[in-house]
Amino acid sequence: MKKHIPNIITCCNLLCGALAVMLAAEGLFHCAFGMILIGALFDFFDGMSARALKVINPIGKEIDSLADVITFGLAPSVMLMQAIRLATDNSNYAWGWCAAVALIMAAFSALRLAKFNIDERQTSSFIGLATPANAIFWGSLIAAFPAMASWAEWMPWAMLAIAAISCWMLVCELPMFSLKFKNMSWHDNKVRYIFLIGCVLIVALCCAYAVAKGNYRYALFSGAGIILWYIIANLFPGN
Repeated sequence: MKKHIPNIITCCNLLCGALAVMLAAEGLFHCAFGMILIGALFDFFDGMSARALKVINPIGKEIDSLADVITFGLAPSVMLMQAIRLATDNSNYAWGWCAAVALIMAAFSALRLAKFNIDERQTSSFIGLATPANAIFWGSLIAAFPAMASWAEWMPWAMLAIAAISCWMLVCELPMFSLKFKNMSWHDNKVRYIFLIGCVLIVALCCAYAVAKGNYRYALFSGAGIILWYIIANLFPGN
């Protein structure tokens, strides 16, 4: 029975992704983002459980990637597509192009996962932005500001431009650190410690802003802020 536990956890990730897609299609962006976060937890624990139980299952690796495509690829893409559709009320003459570009992010997420599976350089760090990080960025941004596409006529195009950058970040050759600590020394983990301190400050600032404005949704932006900070932190030398 124990050999099936990691796969069951992975399937829970997939189900969270499927629910996130359905919720995003209904415009329930904060709920969809919640499902993405829960899916990310399942994605973390399936690998941990496999290592703890000493389970080596080739099927697990395949289903893990399939689940990640749904949760961290399709779900945020549908959130972006629906945010633009609801803001333009389908009246934008370029709506079809907007939908196509938004969904291309799902294809790049699949490509990223395929590259990760065969790239032996990414055992302790990453090359390019991980799909969960990209999904958290978009899920957080849209959940916090669901009507941002309607702020200005050019805003949908700006969002799609950022999505294009996200697609590039997923498959680029930029080395990115993981949060795996080999030891607790400051010298060996300086960038990680600085990153975590920054994360605390970002969450505190977003929560304070949400309280000041009386809208809890603004606190959700902390997810996008943390991912932006993560990208910036990876530009530091010696990470």
